[in-house]
Amino acid sequence: MKVALFVTCLVDQAAPGVGMATVRLLEQLGCEVWFPEQQTCCGQPALNSGYPDQARQAALSLMDAFESAAYVVSPSGSCVGTIHHHYPHLFDRDPELLERARRLIDKTYELSQFLVNVLGRTELGARLETTATYHASCHAHRLLGIKEEPLQLLGQVQGLELIPLARVEDCCGFGGAFSVKLPEISATMADEKIDAIESTGAAYVVSTDVGCLLHLSGRLARRGSPVKTLHLAELLWQAMRGVAS
Repeated sequence: MKVALFVTCLVDQAAPGVGMATVRLLEQLGCEVWFPEQQTCCGQPALNSGYPDQARQAALSLMDAFESAAYVVSPSGSCVGTIHHHYPHLFDRDPELLERARRLIDKTYELSQFLVNVLGRTELGARLETTATYHASCHAHRLLGIKEEPLQLLGQVQGLELIPLARVEDCCGFGGAFSVKLPEISATMADEKIDAIESTGAAYVVSTDVGCLLHLSGRLARRGSPVKTLHLAELLWQAMRGVAS
Protein backbone atom coordinates (compact mmCIF):
# COMPACT_ATOMS: atom_id res chain seq x y z
CA MET A 1 0.00 0.00 0.00
CA LYS A 2 1.42 3.39 -1.03
CA VAL A 3 0.83 6.15 1.49
CA ALA A 4 1.57 9.87 1.19
CA LEU A 5 2.81 11.54 4.37
CA PHE A 6 1.28 14.91 5.27
CA VAL A 7 3.87 15.96 7.82
CA THR A 8 2.32 19.33 8.92
CA CYS A 9 4.11 22.56 9.79
CA LEU A 10 4.57 21.90 13.50
CA VAL A 11 6.01 18.43 12.97
CA ASP A 12 8.32 19.66 10.23
CA GLN A 13 9.58 22.68 12.16
CA ALA A 14 9.33 21.70 15.83
CA ALA A 15 9.10 17.91 16.13
CA PRO A 16 10.71 16.16 13.15
CA GLY A 17 11.16 13.02 15.24
CA VAL A 18 7.39 12.56 15.15
CA GLY A 19 7.49 12.58 11.35
CA MET A 20 10.34 10.06 11.27
CA ALA A 21 8.56 7.80 13.76
CA THR A 22 5.42 7.94 11.60
CA VAL A 23 7.36 6.94 8.48
CA ARG A 24 9.20 4.11 10.20
CA LEU A 25 6.02 2.83 11.81
CA LEU A 26 4.14 2.78 8.51
CA GLU A 27 7.04 1.13 6.70
CA GLN A 28 7.33 -1.52 9.41
CA LEU A 29 3.66 -2.30 8.81
CA GLY A 30 4.22 -2.82 5.10
CA CYS A 31 3.39 0.60 3.64
CA GLU A 32 5.44 2.38 1.00
CA VAL A 33 5.67 5.98 2.19
CA TRP A 34 6.30 8.94 -0.11
CA PHE A 35 6.63 12.60 0.70
CA PRO A 36 5.30 15.18 -1.77
CA GLU A 37 7.82 18.01 -1.34
CA GLN A 38 5.43 20.69 -2.58
CA GLN A 39 3.17 20.27 0.46
CA THR A 40 2.82 23.29 2.72
CA CYS A 41 0.43 24.38 5.48
CA CYS A 42 -3.17 23.15 5.61
CA GLY A 43 -4.29 26.76 6.16
CA GLN A 44 -5.43 26.41 9.75
CA PRO A 45 -3.44 29.36 11.21
CA ALA A 46 -4.82 31.76 8.59
CA LEU A 47 -8.33 30.40 9.02
CA ASN A 48 -8.19 30.69 12.81
CA SER A 49 -6.92 34.27 12.50
CA GLY A 50 -9.78 35.36 10.23
CA TYR A 51 -8.10 35.21 6.82
CA PRO A 52 -10.17 32.77 4.73
CA ASP A 53 -8.69 33.87 1.39
CA GLN A 54 -5.16 33.06 2.55
CA ALA A 55 -6.41 29.79 4.07
CA ARG A 56 -8.01 28.93 0.74
CA GLN A 57 -4.71 29.45 -1.09
CA ALA A 58 -2.90 27.18 1.36
CA ALA A 59 -5.62 24.57 0.96
CA LEU A 60 -5.30 24.71 -2.83
CA SER A 61 -1.56 24.09 -2.56
CA LEU A 62 -2.19 21.08 -0.35
CA MET A 63 -4.83 19.72 -2.71
CA ASP A 64 -2.34 20.01 -5.59
CA ALA A 65 0.37 18.24 -3.59
CA PHE A 66 -1.77 15.21 -2.79
CA GLU A 67 -3.86 15.05 -5.96
CA SER A 68 -2.39 11.71 -7.08
CA ALA A 69 -2.21 10.07 -3.63
CA ALA A 70 -4.33 7.03 -2.84
CA TYR A 71 -4.02 7.59 0.92
CA VAL A 72 -2.81 10.61 2.88
CA VAL A 73 -1.73 9.98 6.48
CA SER A 74 -0.75 12.58 9.06
CA PRO A 75 0.41 12.49 12.69
CA SER A 76 -1.88 15.45 13.44
CA GLY A 77 -5.54 15.28 14.34
CA SER A 78 -5.61 19.06 14.27
CA CYS A 79 -4.55 19.45 10.64
CA VAL A 80 -6.58 16.47 9.42
CA GLY A 81 -9.54 17.92 11.32
CA THR A 82 -9.07 21.19 9.46
CA ILE A 83 -9.19 19.39 6.11
CA HIS A 84 -12.26 17.37 7.03
CA HIS A 85 -14.21 20.08 8.79
CA HIS A 86 -13.26 23.37 7.14
CA TYR A 87 -12.36 22.63 3.53
CA PRO A 88 -16.01 22.09 2.47
CA HIS A 89 -16.81 25.60 3.74
CA LEU A 90 -13.75 27.17 2.10
CA PHE A 91 -14.83 25.92 -1.33
CA ASP A 92 -18.62 25.85 -1.05
CA ARG A 93 -19.00 28.47 -3.80
CA ASP A 94 -16.96 26.59 -6.39
CA PRO A 95 -18.36 23.12 -7.27
CA GLU A 96 -15.18 21.99 -9.04
CA LEU A 97 -12.88 22.91 -6.16
CA LEU A 98 -15.38 21.56 -3.66
CA GLU A 99 -15.22 18.19 -5.42
CA ARG A 100 -11.42 18.27 -5.26
CA ALA A 101 -11.60 19.08 -1.56
CA ARG A 102 -13.95 16.17 -0.97
CA ARG A 103 -11.58 13.81 -2.76
CA LEU A 104 -8.79 14.91 -0.43
CA ILE A 105 -11.07 14.53 2.60
CA ASP A 106 -12.06 11.00 1.62
CA LYS A 107 -8.46 9.77 1.48
CA THR A 108 -6.92 11.71 4.39
CA TYR A 109 -6.51 10.04 7.79
CA GLU A 110 -4.97 10.82 11.14
CA LEU A 111 -2.36 8.15 11.94
CA SER A 112 -4.32 6.15 14.53
CA GLN A 113 -7.40 6.20 12.28
CA PHE A 114 -5.36 4.81 9.43
CA LEU A 115 -3.69 2.08 11.48
CA VAL A 116 -6.90 0.84 13.08
CA ASN A 117 -9.60 1.54 10.48
CA VAL A 118 -7.73 1.10 7.20
CA LEU A 119 -4.90 -1.30 7.97
CA GLY A 120 -7.00 -3.09 10.58
CA ARG A 121 -4.12 -3.18 13.06
CA THR A 122 -4.21 -2.67 16.79
CA GLU A 123 -1.72 -5.33 17.90
CA LEU A 124 1.67 -4.29 16.53
CA GLY A 125 3.91 -6.75 18.34
CA ALA A 126 5.14 -3.90 20.51
CA ARG A 127 6.58 -3.83 24.03
CA LEU A 128 7.50 -0.93 26.28
CA GLU A 129 7.92 -1.21 30.04
CA THR A 130 6.61 2.10 31.35
CA THR A 131 3.49 3.95 32.46
CA ALA A 132 1.51 6.45 30.39
CA THR A 133 -1.72 8.37 30.30
CA TYR A 134 -3.53 9.62 27.19
CA HIS A 135 -4.65 13.19 26.46
CA ALA A 136 -7.41 13.47 23.84
CA SER A 137 -6.74 16.54 21.71
CA CYS A 138 -9.75 18.71 20.92
CA HIS A 139 -9.51 18.56 17.14
CA ALA A 140 -8.93 14.81 16.96
CA HIS A 141 -11.67 14.04 19.45
CA ARG A 142 -14.31 16.58 18.43
CA LEU A 143 -13.73 17.19 14.72
CA LEU A 144 -12.67 13.67 13.71
CA GLY A 145 -14.42 11.59 16.37
CA ILE A 146 -11.18 9.84 17.33
CA LYS A 147 -11.96 8.27 20.68
CA GLU A 148 -11.03 4.60 20.78
CA GLU A 149 -8.30 4.21 18.14
CA PRO A 150 -5.34 5.58 20.15
CA LEU A 151 -6.49 3.67 23.24
CA GLN A 152 -6.80 0.46 21.25
CA LEU A 153 -3.23 0.84 19.98
CA LEU A 154 -1.81 1.76 23.38
CA GLY A 155 -3.77 -1.01 25.08
CA GLN A 156 -2.00 -3.64 22.97
CA VAL A 157 1.53 -2.53 23.87
CA GLN A 158 2.96 -5.23 26.10
CA GLY A 159 4.41 -3.94 29.37
CA LEU A 160 2.71 -0.55 29.07
CA GLU A 161 0.49 0.40 31.98
CA LEU A 162 -2.07 2.81 30.52
CA ILE A 163 -3.58 4.89 33.32
CA PRO A 164 -6.93 6.64 32.66
CA LEU A 165 -6.83 10.43 32.73
CA ALA A 166 -9.60 12.25 34.59
CA ARG A 167 -11.55 14.67 32.37
CA VAL A 168 -9.59 13.39 29.40
CA GLU A 169 -11.62 15.49 26.96
CA ASP A 170 -10.75 18.82 28.61
CA CYS A 171 -8.69 21.18 26.44
CA CYS A 172 -5.02 21.60 27.36
CA GLY A 173 -5.23 25.32 26.58
CA PHE A 174 -3.15 25.40 23.40
CA GLY A 175 -5.70 26.07 20.67
CA GLY A 176 -3.15 27.55 18.28
CA ALA A 177 -3.70 31.31 18.15
CA PHE A 178 -5.74 31.08 21.36
CA SER A 179 -2.61 30.44 23.43
CA VAL A 180 -0.95 33.52 21.91
CA LYS A 181 -3.91 35.85 22.25
CA LEU A 182 -4.98 34.71 25.73
CA PRO A 183 -1.81 33.39 27.38
CA GLU A 184 -3.00 33.67 30.99
CA ILE A 185 -6.13 31.63 30.32
CA SER A 186 -4.13 29.18 28.21
CA ALA A 187 -1.58 28.64 31.01
CA THR A 188 -4.34 28.14 33.59
CA MET A 189 -5.98 25.50 31.39
CA ALA A 190 -2.63 23.78 30.95
CA ASP A 191 -2.08 23.74 34.70
CA GLU A 192 -5.48 22.13 35.26
CA LYS A 193 -4.66 19.49 32.66
CA ILE A 194 -1.21 18.90 34.18
CA ASP A 195 -2.71 18.53 37.66
CA ALA A 196 -4.80 15.67 36.27
CA ILE A 197 -1.82 14.18 34.44
CA GLU A 198 0.44 14.26 37.49
CA SER A 199 -2.26 12.70 39.66
CA THR A 200 -2.07 9.54 37.54
CA GLY A 201 1.57 8.98 38.49
CA ALA A 202 2.36 8.17 34.85
CA ALA A 203 5.82 8.70 33.43
CA TYR A 204 4.47 9.91 30.08
CA VAL A 205 1.51 11.77 28.67
CA VAL A 206 0.71 10.68 25.11
CA SER A 207 -1.35 12.48 22.49
CA THR A 208 -1.97 12.57 18.73
CA ASP A 209 -1.18 16.27 18.31
CA VAL A 210 2.18 18.00 18.48
CA GLY A 211 0.59 21.34 19.37
CA CYS A 212 -0.86 19.94 22.58
CA LEU A 213 2.39 18.18 23.42
CA LEU A 214 4.56 21.26 22.87
CA HIS A 215 2.22 23.32 25.03
CA LEU A 216 2.14 20.72 27.81
CA SER A 217 5.87 20.05 27.57
CA GLY A 218 6.72 23.70 28.10
CA ARG A 219 4.38 24.01 31.05
CA LEU A 220 5.58 20.74 32.59
CA ALA A 221 9.17 21.96 32.37
CA ARG A 222 8.27 25.30 33.93
CA ARG A 223 6.64 23.49 36.84
CA GLY A 224 9.60 21.16 37.27
CA SER A 225 7.43 18.12 36.64
CA PRO A 226 9.09 14.75 35.93
CA VAL A 227 6.34 13.80 33.44
CA LYS A 228 7.49 13.62 29.81
CA THR A 229 5.48 14.00 26.62
CA LEU A 230 5.39 11.54 23.72
CA HIS A 231 3.48 11.57 20.48
CA LEU A 232 1.55 8.36 19.81
CA ALA A 233 3.77 7.63 16.80
CA GLU A 234 6.91 7.99 18.90
CA LEU A 235 5.67 5.68 21.64
CA LEU A 236 4.48 3.02 19.18
CA TRP A 237 7.75 3.11 17.23
CA GLN A 238 9.82 2.89 20.41
CA ALA A 239 7.62 0.03 21.58
CA MET A 240 7.99 -1.83 18.30
CA ARG A 241 11.75 -1.53 18.68
CA GLY A 242 11.57 -2.32 22.40
CA VAL A 243 13.46 0.89 23.21
CA ALA A 244 12.46 3.17 26.08
CA SER A 245 12.88 6.93 25.80
